[in-house]
Parts: sequence; C-alpha cells; structure tokens
Amino acid sequence: TCSLGYDSSPGRREKMSVVSDKWKETSIHEIGLSQNVIALAENGLAVGRRADPLPFLRDVCVKESNDRIHAYVRATRNLLLKLRKWFIATNEEIKSLNRSKEALEKALEHERKDIDLNYECTHLREQRTAKEKEPDGVDELLSKEVVRMSSLKRLLESQLRRVQQQLQALGMTRARLAAVIQERSRVADLICHSLASSVRSASVIRGGPVAPPRKKAHSAPTPFALKAENHDIPEGVMTPEASQVMAMATENIAKSEAIRKEVVSTISRAEVTQGSVHNAVNQGFSQKISMTLTLQQHLQVSNGETNLAGHKCQRYYGLQEKAQGYAMGPVASSDLTTRERLDRPVVKIYQRHPGTDLPEALHVIDATGTYVDSMQQTMKNLQLLKLAGSRLRDDIAHKKIAAGVDKGVLQLRRRKANHRWVMDSQPHKITSLPKSSGDRGNEGGV
Repeated sequence: TCSLGYDSSPGRREKMSVVSDKWKETSIHEIGLSQNVIALAENGLAVGRRADPLPFLRDVCVKESNDRIHAYVRATRNLLLKLRKWFIATNEEIKSLNRSKEALEKALEHERKDIDLNYECTHLREQRTAKEKEPDGVDELLSKEVVRMSSLKRLLESQLRRVQQQLQALGMTRARLAAVIQERSRVADLICHSLASSVRSASVIRGGPVAPPRKKAHSAPTPFALKAENHDIPEGVMTPEASQVMAMATENIAKSEAIRKEVVSTISRAEVTQGSVHNAVNQGFSQKISMTLTLQQHLQVSNGETNLAGHKCQRYYGLQEKAQGYAMGPVASSDLTTRERLDRPVVKIYQRHPGTDLPEALHVIDATGTYVDSMQQTMKNLQLLKLAGSRLRDDIAHKKIAAGVDKGVLQLRRRKANHRWVMDSQPHKITSLPKSSGDRGNEGGV
C-alpha cells in the first residue's frame, strides 16, 4: 500500500500519513478507464481498416468507368480500322479502275487516230500521177484497215461505258463508307487511330513478341481477308449500316476486279490486232529508198560534229582574246603596278652599266602579234566550219526532199505510229476513202 502512518516501533518518532486512500483510488480508476477507452479505440481502428472504404475509392470508380469506356472505344477503333481498310480497298479499286479507264480511253484514242491516219494516207496517195492512181493492193489494205479499226472502236466504247457505270457504284460505296466512318469515329477522338499501334498493343496483351514493321509494296486488302476479321467486333459496335456497307464493298470490288480483267484482255486483243493490221499496211509501202535515209543520218552526224568543232573554235577564240589582253596589259598606264613597268627601280639600277638592255618589251610585242595571227587563223577556221555546216544542212534538206510520195506516206505512218500527236478538232470522214471491189459505200466514219 501507498499509505503512510506512525511507526510504533520503539525508539522511532511517529510520522503522519500525507496521501488519502480515496484520492489514490480515484486516480487509479481514471487510469483504468483510460486503458479501456484505448482498447476500444484500437478495436475500432482495426474494424475501420477492414470495413471502411479506401481513400482512393473515387479514383477506383473513375478507373472502372474509364476501363469500360476504353473497352468500347477500342472495339470501335477496331471497327474503324476495318472500315478504313474497306475504304482504302475501295479507294484503291477506284484508282485501279480509273487507270483501266485511262487505258481504255488511250486505246480508244489510238483507234480514232489510226482511222484518221488511214484517211490522211489515202488522201496523200491521191497526189500520185494519173498513171499510178489505179487501185492496187495498198488501197485494198487501207480499206480493210479502216473496217477493222471501226469494229475495234465500237468494242472499246462499249467497254468504256461499263467501266464508267462501275466507277459510279464504287463512288457511292466509298461515300457510304466515309459516312459510317465519320459516325463511328465520334467516340474515338481521344484514342490513337494508328493501325500499327493497335496491332502492337494487341500483341502485347496476348503476350507475344512485337515484330518491327516491315516495308512492303502497298496493295489493297482482299475482301476475304477483311471479312475474316469481323468476328471479334461486338454486336453493339458493329451496326447494320456498317455490315451492309462492307457487303456492298465486297460485291463492288469483286465486280470491279472482273471488269478490270476484261478490260486488260480487250486492250491486249485490240493492241495485237491494231499492230498486225498496221504492220500489214506498212509492208505494202515497203521497198523504199533506204540508202537516202542512211546517207541522211551520216550527214546529220557530220553536221553535229561540225557544230561541235565550231563551238570549240568559238570558245578557243574567246580564250585567245583574254590571253591577248593579259599580254598587252591594262589600257591606262596609271593601272600598271610597279613590278610591271619597264622603268621600275631594279631595271634602272641594272641599266646604269652599258650593254644591259632587257628583251622584255620585245617579247611582249612578239606575243601580242602571235596572238593576233592565231586569232585570225581561228576565225578563218570558224568561218570554214560554218560554211561546211551550211553546206551539210543544205545537203540534208535536199535528201529530205528526194523521197517520193509513197516514201512520204510510209514515213508519216511510222512517225505517227506512237500516237503522240493531236487529232484535228473536226475529224475526217471515211466516206471519201477508196472503195473495194464489193459494196464499199456503207463504211462508217470516225
């Protein structure tokens, strides 16, 4: 106990107690209550740690909502990527079909030019003398050529109309794809639209390695490859409009590919037929003057060499003029430097003795005269080269004029065989062509 009293042992002085028991018990009671409260608080803390919401509950809720949004947006992005593949495939097919259309138009233009050239050749053959105007095998070849070219022209025009109709259908499909892509992309503003990043993220999620992108030739995806990728799109993301427009794109692309194959085949047949007919007609104009053409080519080569020699002489004449100027020195004597003067100090000191003349002035005068003579000779050579070139050009012109009417027609056909020339605004009519032995009055025109 903590109480103090008097000590009853003998020999000791009695002591008084300074602390009462009640006061002590009150403090002890308070301490006990405090310990109970502490235990209760500790128990409450443990329960709170187990049952209370976490401090980052708001962040967790936000994350759950964002994950749900991201999942929908990713699915929408996958659909957008597939729609864009269809859009690119349709666009590339339109480009390919446009190229086929251009090839058709080019082939059709070639046929029209061949018909126009046929009339021009026939008209030139009418300039022959009266003795040579009797119908011959060449006239018959020209008549058969225009009939064959007219038939090919009608075939190409029919094929061109089909291509134009298919281009309109592909254009409508592309417009619908663009509208669907725009509608689906309204929820994909805050996500990457890159196809490579989507494929890379999918590889990371699957746990597979991410291969570096490889460059390869650009080609439109096939409809079957694109159709196999639609199974992983949720129903809420894949709308009926998207499904319909993909089916339409598949049908139009397949039809367009078939048309392009037909166009290639038609153009190939037309080119083969056109080439064979053209060569057959050219063979009718054979046995012409090849010696004149060979000699004309040699003259042209010699003319070019003469021009080259003339340019060399002209350049050398300019160099001689500059060298003469350097030898003569400046025009004004005030521009002479001290070291260039004939009376410079070192020369004056040297000439104080007799017999010390220097040949410097004589050498300069001789060099100037030599330059003048050389320039005169160069100018004379230049005049001779110009005269030779003029005579060569006259000879070339005479060789060009030496060809006859049949040679001129053959050269015309060979020159226009590449079809790199412009037709007249009003094409000629084929009704004026010479008629064959049969009924030749009903041949069509261009």
